[in-house]
Amino acid sequence: MKRYLLIFLVALFITSCNETKEHVALSGPVFGTSYNVQYFSEDRINFQPQFDSIFGVINQSMSTYIPDSDISKLNRNEAVTIDEHFTYVFDASKSIYKATNGAFDPTIGVLVNAWNFGPEKEIIGLDSLKIDSLMLSVGLDKVRRSNNHIIKDKAATYLDFNAIAKGYGVDFIGRFLESKNITNYLVEIGGEIRTRGINKEKDSPWKVGVEMPHFDGSQSLLRAIELHDESMATSGTYRKFKVDLDGNKYSHIIDAHSGYPSKTNLLSISVIAENCMTADGYATAFKAMGIDDVKSFLKQHPEVKVFLIFENKNQELETLSLNGFPD
Repeated sequence: MKRYLLIFLVALFITSCNETKEHVALSGPVFGTSYNVQYFSEDRINFQPQFDSIFGVINQSMSTYIPDSDISKLNRNEAVTIDEHFTYVFDASKSIYKATNGAFDPTIGVLVNAWNFGPEKEIIGLDSLKIDSLMLSVGLDKVRRSNNHIIKDKAATYLDFNAIAKGYGVDFIGRFLESKNITNYLVEIGGEIRTRGINKEKDSPWKVGVEMPHFDGSQSLLRAIELHDESMATSGTYRKFKVDLDGNKYSHIIDAHSGYPSKTNLLSISVIAENCMTADGYATAFKAMGIDDVKSFLKQHPEVKVFLIFENKNQELETLSLNGFPD
């Protein structure tokens, strides 16, 4: 599911300055979208084979679009021994689930599928009774980990890490680069970004862009910002939504408390955090929480920076920067 809402500025960096001998820029397809990685290596080592191998392992662990992946087998209640990737993402999901009082919930996959936003077919005749029935199996509190095994209280519970897996992939590639003594890099997957060090070509911090919401599919840049050893993820409604017979738009973010697509005036939420997986999870949760709840949450989490784009009562776009999100 493509969820990226950022204009990635790699092309700008490459064309606006002379490439240094140490500069390496790699890209390719992954997770139904694409990845772009820039780093500086004195030996100009090409890590693309390693990247593609890592992505293959992560996909085999957690992609609901691969029938024989570990998560697909778990969703069919087959016996699975989970790997370190699944373990890390599951434990992080539990933490974000608790911190957001369930606003972030990877078990809403059955509802994502029901609303035809996932890999399964649309459920015909979806109504309140069907939603209530599906909600019986929703809730990450109904799932636990025992060493390298996942235990579900409800057989129908469906796990889906799509809302956090890209962020995890970004972080894992970043940590891999650090293990190779690469200290200046930018990793991006589908708009989710992690940076360390600086852009040595420009001798300045890495710069990325926040996109102006456009429902017609066009793109324009709203703001360019600097990231200082930080990560950023964005979630919103204007690229992925359904329209019913009455013309009403429904967000692809499902409210885990109600079982229905989120209805809010928020169009885009950009989150800056120390790591991309956390930013990814919070960006998803904040979409379902709404502006007032996001403000309350951030009072207790000053380390998380947020930029909101929303429609006011006059259907005009407004923006709000919280906790020092950069101008």
